[in-house]
Amino acid sequence: MNIVIVKDYYELSIQAAQIVAAQINKIKKSVLGLPTGQTPLGMYNELIKKYEKDEIDFSQVITFNLDEYYGLSPLHPQSYHYFMWNTFFQHINIKKENVNMLNGITENIDEECQRYENIIQIRGGIDLQLLGIGENAHIGFNEPANVLKSRTHLVNLSNSTVKANSRFFNDIKEVPRQALTMGMGTIMKAKKIVLLASGKNKAPALAKTVNGLVSTRVPASLLQLHKEVTILVDEDAASRI
Repeated sequence: MNIVIVKDYYELSIQAAQIVAAQINKIKKSVLGLPTGQTPLGMYNELIKKYEKDEIDFSQVITFNLDEYYGLSPLHPQSYHYFMWNTFFQHINIKKENVNMLNGITENIDEECQRYENIIQIRGGIDLQLLGIGENAHIGFNEPANVLKSRTHLVNLSNSTVKANSRFFNDIKEVPRQALTMGMGTIMKAKKIVLLASGKNKAPALAKTVNGLVSTRVPASLLQLHKEVTILVDEDAASRI
């Protein structure tokens, strides 16, 4: 596990974008696993700048998003489908057919989850998986539990996750209580993983991830078992390491 501590969120975003750009410039047909949320926003903005300067070409890149709220259509302003297209994909030259996302309004959850797993396998697996981390150390929407599911699945969101995400909604009652997410096994199969963390509110979870025992009660701690993980954090998030 390689830990890189940078000064602030701005530096974190720049370095994260450089890692992604280096991956794509080395392998044009890279398969990326992408997160949503506040933390990767700066990285996406920096990648857009690189694209506008002709420093990076997304035309052959394939992406898989980590998760999606269950019950929200792709057109819902808080769906991750909407988030990704409006904040990132529409600003670069990625091909629509190369963007893969979970269907939050599927009528058959098991089929949708298996479809996603099949496509990842067909595409040769994920080359670089980007991750954020929740305040309870969840990654994707893999919440702390006695047992974690390995593959893409439906999950019940914890009260702490619902509360944390309520800032994006008009009312906490509007926050979905379930989500579709890649499982920990799917995430751990990625060839390389980069976890991004910013802010003092992430410091306790990050300390448990890096220094604690490997436990399903701290999902991010499983990253200790991966052979090529970079933890990229700002000074605030790293304050308890």
